[in-house]
Amino acid sequence: MNLASRALPCTWPTVVEMLAAAAAGAPANEALVCGGRRIDYATYLACVAGFARELEALGAQGGRVATLVGNSIEACVAAFAALAAGAQQVPLNPLYTEHEIGPILEDAAPIVLVVDEAAAPMAEPLARRAGVRHVIVVGDHTRRLDTWRAGEAVLPPLPDAQSLALLQYTGGTTGRAKGVDLSHRAIAINVTQREALLPSHRGDRILCMMPLSHAYGMAMGLFLAAYCGGALVILPRYQPDEVLAVVPRERIGVFPGSPTVFVGLMAHPEFGRTDWRSVHTCYSGASALASATLERWREAVGAPVYEGYGLTEAGPVLSFNPAGLPARSGSVGVAVPLTEIEIVDVESGLAVLPAGQRGEIRARGPQCMRGYRNRPDETALALRNGWLYTGDIGEFDADGYLYIRDRKKDMVIVGGYNVYPREVEDVLFSHPDVADAAVVGVPDAYRGELLVAFVVLRAGALVDVDALLAHCRAKLARYKVPTRLRIADALPKTLVNKTDKSALRRAAAADAEAV
Repeated sequence: MNLASRALPCTWPTVVEMLAAAAAGAPANEALVCGGRRIDYATYLACVAGFARELEALGAQGGRVATLVGNSIEACVAAFAALAAGAQQVPLNPLYTEHEIGPILEDAAPIVLVVDEAAAPMAEPLARRAGVRHVIVVGDHTRRLDTWRAGEAVLPPLPDAQSLALLQYTGGTTGRAKGVDLSHRAIAINVTQREALLPSHRGDRILCMMPLSHAYGMAMGLFLAAYCGGALVILPRYQPDEVLAVVPRERIGVFPGSPTVFVGLMAHPEFGRTDWRSVHTCYSGASALASATLERWREAVGAPVYEGYGLTEAGPVLSFNPAGLPARSGSVGVAVPLTEIEIVDVESGLAVLPAGQRGEIRARGPQCMRGYRNRPDETALALRNGWLYTGDIGEFDADGYLYIRDRKKDMVIVGGYNVYPREVEDVLFSHPDVADAAVVGVPDAYRGELLVAFVVLRAGALVDVDALLAHCRAKLARYKVPTRLRIADALPKTLVNKTDKSALRRAAAADAEAV
């Protein structure tokens, strides 16, 4: 089954040209919705063109424009305007602290910083210290970026497809953040690669609750909407009450989510009373989705959930479950077109493993990064002989469907046996009383490492620790059963809503010391 050989649909050299095509084809169609603000495609393109000309006049072409802007119309206009001005956009999460933002600005060395009025008091001194020449503050009480009107502005000359488009920082929770260099061609072709497996509908209404500063929010929200000429319905942040209200109110058709979102919404008292009939497609990304969660969501909502896989360094999409075929539970699908994915041994990274064997995932394709900015040693480790080494552990089935088993760094060695926490988490998720779960390893003098599980129960559940461990023993080899299991009110999350396993490791280690 060679689904990855499917031909690409209509392609553009840059995502700016996707937006321009959408505006030319349906200028009056709604493009952006955020609260009470709505703009059509003609206005959207005019705003992008006008702000791009302003950035160009500030000397941004060939340099970098950092955007520290929360989900809003301003975030969308600023992102496309930076790209249209021939600058490399540096999207930053406005939830970052001064400690996180400062080093990134120093490393990125942007010419312009576009910043939310709420974050400006913190960011402006950091920008001056980093030598940023221009700071533009945006927001309802300072400056809005939807003031241009159709016909008032013309796009600057479009950037070359091979020039750098994005500098996306990743890995900040485990050390100094790394800036990923991606070209215009990489991000544009990645949209069409995903479209080949999951064709969108012209004019789709797409919910955007994930951060527009994150690779997933850009690929499956900002750029997807421009590709299909759809309406991007923007929420400032993920709030369950507002998500459940906006789906029927705005007739959402495409619902990009994550395991945290799916689990959280299904636990909400209004979930069962929400009208989901407009939703025809759901995407899951950001982290692995437990099979039991996927199945419960699909049964409740009535729309398929297409799970995919990717990472910032891969533009970001590498694989997806294709439309028109039954989604394989637990699989992240097949490689998108023009992309090769292999499973190799974790020791050398050179021996290609057959279907059914687990190893590190490596990939190559036109969407992959150029490298890490100012990090030649880490670039050399990640990019070897034309392959991007992902640091993820996976395996293929006989039909070429990929399964993510864990992060290479999360692998736990218990008494000499390799244990992938994701497998244990899937077993915990299969228990009907479990709402959320995570498993980590902690050092142990006797067995090398021990498994520690953290579990959040569903409302009203009466199951206890002993019953959950018995459930694990019934489904797992003895060495894979957690040594300790803690029932928690909630699991810590990172700024992009992934379970914060670093925080859990610290908690597990503190528990061990207290014993």
